[in-house]
Amino acid sequence: MVKNVYAVGFVLFIVTMILFFAMYFLGMNVDYFNNSVLLNAFLLPAVYVAGAYLSVNSAKKMGEPMGFQAVFGRSFKPMFVGGFLSILTMFLFLNFVDKGAKDLLNFQYIERQKTELTNEYEKAKSTMVKDEEKAELEKNYQNRLKSFSPEMIKDKDMFSFRQFTYYFGAIMVFYVILSVFFASFFRSRLEE
Repeated sequence: MVKNVYAVGFVLFIVTMILFFAMYFLGMNVDYFNNSVLLNAFLLPAVYVAGAYLSVNSAKKMGEPMGFQAVFGRSFKPMFVGGFLSILTMFLFLNFVDKGAKDLLNFQYIERQKTELTNEYEKAKSTMVKDEEKAELEKNYQNRLKSFSPEMIKDKDMFSFRQFTYYFGAIMVFYVILSVFFASFFRSRLEE
């Protein structure tokens, strides 16, 4: 199975979906968005690095001659397949199966943004001495708070097709960088 890059990609998809649904069933609470961000920032990259490593290492053990392009393909293809299937499944699930989870994530995202804005405001306010600076800061803070009014956020959807496309693009950048790293590292080791 490890010989086939698409099978490795499918395994990455399955692992991603297990993590997604584990978070969905076990972690849907007041920190659902924050926990999802942490999962996506720390655990999933490790899973995809492991998948790329298994794909490249299996070819290395078989003694295949592997230049930069071959190693790049062996590491990028499984991550692409796993990532594409995962993003597509998450998009379909959040937009067509459980819109309540999508609404919760959107709400928690907006609340997080408001909290971060307030924290930055309080921090900046505590360091200012001049009244003019404080007045300008207060004006800017109040203007920024208006962007969180109900009429401004009613159509805000962080899980639309457009947003998922942006997420996937950002993920692709990570996959390309990681694949270049793998190709550079394993090519030099294999061709010696």
